[in-house]
Amino acid sequence: MLKFFNSLFGRVVIALVAGIVIGAVYPHFAQSLRPLGDGFLKLIKMVIGPIVFCVVVSGMAHAGDLRKVGRVGLKAVVYFEVMTTIALVIGAVLAYATRPGVGMNINLHSLDPASLATYTENAKSLKDTAGFLLKIIPDTAINAFATGDILQILVFSVLFGSALSLLGNKAQRVSGLIDELSQVFFRVMGFIIKLAPLGVLGAIAFTTGTYGVESLKQLGMLVLVFYASCLVFVVVVLGIVMRLAGFSIFKLIRYLREELSIVLGTASSDAVLPQIMRKLEWMGVKDSTVGLVIPTGYSFNLDGFSIYLTLAVIFIAQATNTPLSLHDLIVVVLVSLVTSKGAHGIPGSAIVILAATLSAIPAIPVLGLVLILPVDWFVGIARALTNLIGNCVATVVVAVWENDIDRARAHRVLNRDAALRYVAAGEDASVEPLAGERMPAV
Repeated sequence: MLKFFNSLFGRVVIALVAGIVIGAVYPHFAQSLRPLGDGFLKLIKMVIGPIVFCVVVSGMAHAGDLRKVGRVGLKAVVYFEVMTTIALVIGAVLAYATRPGVGMNINLHSLDPASLATYTENAKSLKDTAGFLLKIIPDTAINAFATGDILQILVFSVLFGSALSLLGNKAQRVSGLIDELSQVFFRVMGFIIKLAPLGVLGAIAFTTGTYGVESLKQLGMLVLVFYASCLVFVVVVLGIVMRLAGFSIFKLIRYLREELSIVLGTASSDAVLPQIMRKLEWMGVKDSTVGLVIPTGYSFNLDGFSIYLTLAVIFIAQATNTPLSLHDLIVVVLVSLVTSKGAHGIPGSAIVILAATLSAIPAIPVLGLVLILPVDWFVGIARALTNLIGNCVATVVVAVWENDIDRARAHRVLNRDAALRYVAAGEDASVEPLAGERMPAV
């Protein structure tokens, strides 16, 4: 029991429970705790850009063969598209099987369009394919880091890493400097991650105080169906994928339980991006593969988003008694394959993507999005969890595909071998520790 209380996972769970209690008993005070959650996320986002840059560049510089890097990227994109399609189909199938919106008989004239103004404005940027592709390219390298756009940082990092790799020994000092900077940024992350319980406490207390305890257990049929859809996707689809790769999805989830508990409290996978990358490397996945797949997946492999897209679209159609033809459903899936990409970092991204998707399907009223605004935060918890697990599985699968994983080490770590257990401690250690060594703090 003492071990549980001393662990990060234990402290986060305690903070989660305390936040719910404070929100229920002292709702006004709980709402004032929001800065704790927002501040924690801002601290994390402060170092995400530099960490992604260092990890990607360092991985590519040490990879040697740029053709291998390109091959890893191509395989990752192929995998992303396949899993995104499966997720979209699962959302549609379960929406039709459970019919969460049937019987609501919503009159569109009773809905307030003002609450959608910001989201529909942001959605305009997703309609233009050329504009979307141009948005991936940063105006300047500095601007990519200033805005915290992961996709733009990734583009610059790949170019920088490629140049560093081609220069070889001429750029050895630069490569060494980036390796050392990586250690510094990960140590900074170690300081920040210790504040995770406070961040979770503030986020969950604010939500409970704002929406009430009832909102945590009676969020409606849509939320229940979505959580069930995510569970089916993770356990069945990702479970089968991991089994084919030679590993267990349940052991991977257990290994990542601390990070998942933080996402549960903050509804944001950004909060654990650097730590996830570090733990996958510790598990035995090559750093160059982790550095490419995880950051790319944050923009292109949004499994939770994909499930929610088709589920929410069909829910709105059912709630407003809008008939959908097979052609409409096919259009929903095809449009969602495009609009779901690169949405990471857009304010209210789920609503924005839905607005962009619905605008391409005249049969479904965009105004129906007002129906799901009140539960978007709660849905966001499962979205973030599913996205994170999906990206971790993608990294393992691509690593197996490329033979970039130490299988023996991975099995020992996932089986909780005491000599290879990941410890977020403060000891100094090498970047690539040998068996029995402890990882530096993250």
